[in-house]
Amino acid sequence: MNPLDTHLISGLTGGDEPTRLRAALAIGSNPEPGPVDTLIAQCAMEPNFYVRDMITWALTRYPSEVAVPRLIEELCSERAQARSQALHTRSKIKDARAWPAITRSLLRDADDEVARSAWRAAVVLVPDGQKKDLAEELATQFGRGDRAVQLSLSRALVSLGEEVIGPALQAGMASNDLRVRAHASATERLLHDPDAFSKHSIEEAKRIIALGKE
Repeated sequence: MNPLDTHLISGLTGGDEPTRLRAALAIGSNPEPGPVDTLIAQCAMEPNFYVRDMITWALTRYPSEVAVPRLIEELCSERAQARSQALHTRSKIKDARAWPAITRSLLRDADDEVARSAWRAAVVLVPDGQKKDLAEELATQFGRGDRAVQLSLSRALVSLGEEVIGPALQAGMASNDLRVRAHASATERLLHDPDAFSKHSIEEAKRIIALGKE
């Protein structure tokens, strides 16, 4: 490892936020194989969003055959941020070879941020022939979490297209679970109107269902 790499790694792991940000930018601007493990390790624990985002950008600058295998290893980490950031970075690299590593357990991860990252990565990487299966799997998460989590799931589903997600939406809207039906209904509206998932859309859908109008 050359002295410049050593200096940048020291800044990335031990500096203040501006120093870490500059170090990640410098590494990504001239990607050398040495810092990859350090970038991934720091991303798993980095508290600052902007630094994490810069580290993700830096990792996308590496050849996928260098970065992707290490990112796949991170998916087994006990640290939720490690799993979430690895998924997020893989969605940016867009290497379809990473698709098999997006497992059902990640799509249903108990940590909301990991699950959200898995949903976003999955819809980017899924092969065309498996989109319907993915839509059915994502639909099992209808009703989960707060508005932000539900919006993430709805956006992921909508990105797959109406023809793909139609049966999953219909099944969700026929559920006996009120939260599931409301979320599926709000997703169906989002499909046709990008602004439909407003602050009150889930509660509004619940009221409509309760009144027997859905």
